[in-house]
Amino acid sequence: MKSLFQTCPRTAVLVALLLTTSALTVRAQDPRIQLTALDHLSPRASETVDVNIDERLIQLAAKLFNEKDEDEAQIKKLVAGLKGIYVKSFEFDSDNQYSSADIESIKSQLREPVWTRLVNVTSKREGNVEVYVSLVGGNINGLTVLSAEPKELTVVNIIGPVDLEKLARLEGNLGIPNLGIKSSKKNKDDQ
Repeated sequence: MKSLFQTCPRTAVLVALLLTTSALTVRAQDPRIQLTALDHLSPRASETVDVNIDERLIQLAAKLFNEKDEDEAQIKKLVAGLKGIYVKSFEFDSDNQYSSADIESIKSQLREPVWTRLVNVTSKREGNVEVYVSLVGGNINGLTVLSAEPKELTVVNIIGPVDLEKLARLEGNLGIPNLGIKSSKKNKDDQ
């Protein structure tokens, strides 16, 4: 007895095409940026930060936060649902220690239709900052910040549902550097 695929090669081709397309769609929606292309910069850097916190470690860290401490309770709420936090940052003693090819190795991963650039700040003296979000069905499922200054290169990649309003509160925690994100809500300290 012949299988369906032997009697109808067109069905086999369609099934293979559907399987390939669905696999590519899943990969295309993955907001994880590969940062290993920047590893060669470590020997040139005076300071290197490399943070790799996957979902398992986020859940473990969240358990350690004290619910009675207001700041820690807020951080615990903010990281709920995140799948990963990845940071690569290099600080150099002199300018031009990284190349445009290094920046392009990251930017090439931040292309449409998955990624949308929200912010692009360019300064000849201070460098460039770009903020990208990954959208699936109108919801943010990832965020990447690329900051290229004359003596510093930083990439922050956060995987999972990201509330930009709440992200400002994560700065300085879990390896996320100060990104200069301003919250539209006033903090208690600002009042």
